[in-house]
Amino acid sequence: HHTMESPPQRKEIYTYEAPWTVFSLAWSNRIEQNSQFRLAIGSYIEQYNNTVQILKTKYQSQPNSEQPTMQIYSACEIEHPYPCTKILWCPEGKAAASGGSGGANNLGGRDLLATTGDYLRLWSVSDDGKGEGTLNHKREALLINNNRNSEYCSPLTSFDWNEYDPSMIVTSSIDTTCTIWDINTQIVKTQVIAHDKEVFDLAFSRGTDVFASVGADGSVRLFDLRSLEHSTIIYETKHLEPLLRLEWNKQDPNYLATFKVDSQSTIILDIRQPCTPVTVLGGHAGCVNAVAWAPHSSCHICTAADDSQALIWDLTQMSKRPVEDPILAYNAEGEVNNLQWSSSQPDWVSIAFSDKLQILRV
Repeated sequence: HHTMESPPQRKEIYTYEAPWTVFSLAWSNRIEQNSQFRLAIGSYIEQYNNTVQILKTKYQSQPNSEQPTMQIYSACEIEHPYPCTKILWCPEGKAAASGGSGGANNLGGRDLLATTGDYLRLWSVSDDGKGEGTLNHKREALLINNNRNSEYCSPLTSFDWNEYDPSMIVTSSIDTTCTIWDINTQIVKTQVIAHDKEVFDLAFSRGTDVFASVGADGSVRLFDLRSLEHSTIIYETKHLEPLLRLEWNKQDPNYLATFKVDSQSTIILDIRQPCTPVTVLGGHAGCVNAVAWAPHSSCHICTAADDSQALIWDLTQMSKRPVEDPILAYNAEGEVNNLQWSSSQPDWVSIAFSDKLQILRV
């Protein structure tokens, strides 16, 4: 008889070495043919001239091996003023995907991405027609807030791109504000004073109306675009220590993850029970730098830290008992500065450490 046994999984890890320290990174949301990947990475160089590279993958057959190996290569390079604090590719447009035109994503083969730094910028990349897998890029927009009184532009710390309405981006700034942009008209819809100090990060919930932000005042605040005159503080750190990052669980929008600056643990919040974390994930021996919820499961999350580890946690039982240990640990060769979990190919996580970008099958 024949048993259906799957072949043993070989550990799949692919590494790309950049000419600089990798800081920001993002997976494209497009479904690429024959399970190829597309990512963007941003440099961290302490000067004006920085770079964004668009990475693609190709399979190459290896001598003496049945399995072709995947190679990651730079398909295009974009000059960027200052290191970009965040990169995102245009979402597919969940509302549009269920009927309508499929969102702003694939404009005649163009793939849109956005970056924040000194300003919010939109870029497009498209096949350059050379047949070598390389891309052309074009700056589509530089978004400048004309509602401001000062000449001075306050650096943008982060942004999020609404998955249900891809014409909407919200940026956060060190000037305590969050700004809601309509990227089609390239104008500011509205701006809110979000925190008492710098805003470090923000994220949309599922849908088009609600986002949350964190910042130097140590609070997590909830905003609803239908009534921006009020915000709700759902959590504050005990001694008002700054909160650095925020990730919203897209599968179960009751849950958020955040962490304090220079902290080794990740805080999981349930918006239905404000003020007290549902659980706090330890496990790291260095400061946490990034977290990512699984795009396809409501109860898995990955954390990455200065201890060179990326840990995957199962939160199924977190309301009943503390979550002591991760279910998976990966040791990188350096302090992990960033981490992203691919939404179009959820078996893959990417991490950035030193001048390397690595993609891992989980």
